[in-house]
Amino acid sequence: MESVSQLAKKAIEFEPVERIQLVEAILRSLDKPDDDIEQNWVAESEARYAAYRRGEIASADWEEIKKKYKR
Repeated sequence: MESVSQLAKKAIEFEPVERIQLVEAILRSLDKPDDDIEQNWVAESEARYAAYRRGEIASADWEEIKKKYKR
């Protein structure tokens, strides 16, 4: 098996679009969704939306949020 540095040297020779495709393929291989996390997020987001619809929680203006956390 080739070392990372050997593979990197080969990858540098690719066309820019091919390098982007390689990076995307590597990132996809690292980003494997966890079904439990996905299901929990769906349940949480639905619960929050339902609470918003019932008037139990308020929404916030996006511009105000950005101002609050701007550094």
